Amino acid sequence: MLGQPIILKHRRRHVTAQEVAFIRELIVRNPSASRRQLSALLCQAWNWRQSNGALSDLLARGLMLALERAGHLRLPPPRQIALNNIIRRKPPEPWLLDTSAIEAKLSELQPLEFLLVRRTPQEVLFDSLIHQYHYLGYTRPVGEHLKYLVVASGGRPDGSPDGDPRACPSRDATTALASARAPVAEAWSGRPVAALAFSSAPRHLGPRDRFIGWSAEARRRNIRGVAYNPRFLILPWVRVPHLASHVLSRITRRLSEDWQRLYGHPVHFAETFVDPSRFKGTCYRAANWVPLGQTQGRGKDDQTHKPNRSIKDVLGYPLCQNFRELLRSPDGRQPGAAPGQSLLATVRACPCTQRVAGAL
Repeated sequence: MLGQPIILKHRRRHVTAQEVAFIRELIVRNPSASRRQLSALLCQAWNWRQSNGALSDLLARGLMLALERAGHLRLPPPRQIALNNIIRRKPPEPWLLDTSAIEAKLSELQPLEFLLVRRTPQEVLFDSLIHQYHYLGYTRPVGEHLKYLVVASGGRPDGSPDGDPRACPSRDATTALASARAPVAEAWSGRPVAALAFSSAPRHLGPRDRFIGWSAEARRRNIRGVAYNPRFLILPWVRVPHLASHVLSRITRRLSEDWQRLYGHPVHFAETFVDPSRFKGTCYRAANWVPLGQTQGRGKDDQTHKPNRSIKDVLGYPLCQNFRELLRSPDGRQPGAAPGQSLLATVRACPCTQRVAGAL
């Protein structure tokens, strides 16, 4: 607010004395409310919401904690002590799957089914596969994220009774099924062949930022329009030429629509890192992902400005033709969009789920 003294800067929000007074009054008016309830009330009062409409209660709680630590207000005592989920989180349990070789032409494996397993019982199978078979193991993706399992012959992953995607797989049933399978094409049905994840993108990435050409302010507002691919796994017993590039091509056609469905906004650009000491990134290049440059090997939390990890190749893929206009727009809308028009409405004329032609 103009003319109001700034008391605190929190997550790029300048908190004024008048806003601090409002929060104090909110606490006084609700003496029996917990910290969680107060954060929800603050979000409702300020209309502080995420892009999918949910209250930004964690941000509000963080703001109130910062104000309390700075001595500007006093919160009610915590009613429960939050445990550190990173410390107490157990690694995914291993799954017993049919690991007999799948050697075939890509056409013989079709149709492939892409299962969005985020927030479904099948998510534990995804976590286990990444933990067991990806060289980096499983770590929980950052921020908004989607997880996909790719299943052969349009089936459900082994262990889902009667093909029900909502049913949680049974390890015993999976083991019995695996031992009974014959090495014929029908045995591929329902077996997972690949897994991949997308998450919120790192805020600062030089090669990507130069490729998009956006300002710091536009990046701050629109970074949610970029999806990062931290894990991609073809299961080690699957030997199908061109499967990896086919999966990448298919997934980019639906990624923005799935993101919109789960988080209330689309994404317009995808990116990934490839360790050149291990891989050449051939499948990404075959799927028309574009080399953007290399990282500096410092990581997102660097404080020394010196390399402390391996340098990675950065590859990117535009998900719609006007990705630059959408990501550069300082107000989150395509240039020329009517005031109040949603970001999704501006891209309906150029669906982000179609393959890009001539975007580069």
